[in-house]
Amino acid sequence: MIIPALNEAANIARVVACARRHLPEVDLLVIDDGSCDGTAAVARSAGAIVLSLPYNLGIGAAVQTGFEFADRHGYAFVLRSDGDGQHGAEDLRRVLEALKTGDCDIVTGTRFGAHKGDRSVSPGRRLGIVLLAGLLSLITGQRISDPTSGQAGFGRRAVRLFAREYPHDYPEPEGLVQAHRAGLRLGELPVTMRPRRAGRSSIGQLDGIYYMIKVTLAIFINLLRPPQPR
Repeated sequence: MIIPALNEAANIARVVACARRHLPEVDLLVIDDGSCDGTAAVARSAGAIVLSLPYNLGIGAAVQTGFEFADRHGYAFVLRSDGDGQHGAEDLRRVLEALKTGDCDIVTGTRFGAHKGDRSVSPGRRLGIVLLAGLLSLITGQRISDPTSGQAGFGRRAVRLFAREYPHDYPEPEGLVQAHRAGLRLGELPVTMRPRRAGRSSIGQLDGIYYMIKVTLAIFINLLRPPQPR
């Protein structure tokens, strides 16, 4: 399980403990993305494997580091959850079981599925997510409802693909496009988003519409590139 974290010393022990409780058989890998607090030490004390990047490289590079680790060690499945404590590891049990059926190569947790949605999302960001979801649904030919979700599961083909190349600017939505173009099968499951208990989101100050415009441009650039082999 990949857990990217930047300055999450106040949250990471709880995230690791929750994952160990609900997924005791899963190896937990915290990618410390150049934190300037005690994130790495706290995660290691909580029982996680920790890889510390020399400086802050961004969420895409941090997650790709996890994919490279998983590919090198031959993991058949990889789960991903952010280090801020907003995602429940109990939902990842269902994501893992969905992957094991072999019907999907990537299963994304959506906060807009069976639930009413995440009330902590600002109206601007919510509108941006809706517009971006519509664009990705059009590109992929299937319903994508939460393209910025940080909770997902990946099968072996997806792990190999993303270990070779993974978007660094807007990895979640761009990664879905990359996977679709590589012929991978996408799926979603409803999950619950919890309010952040400590710290501040790295994208909390971004206006949703501005963010959507930037992501849209990145996706169109992605579409101009040759698709990656599986």
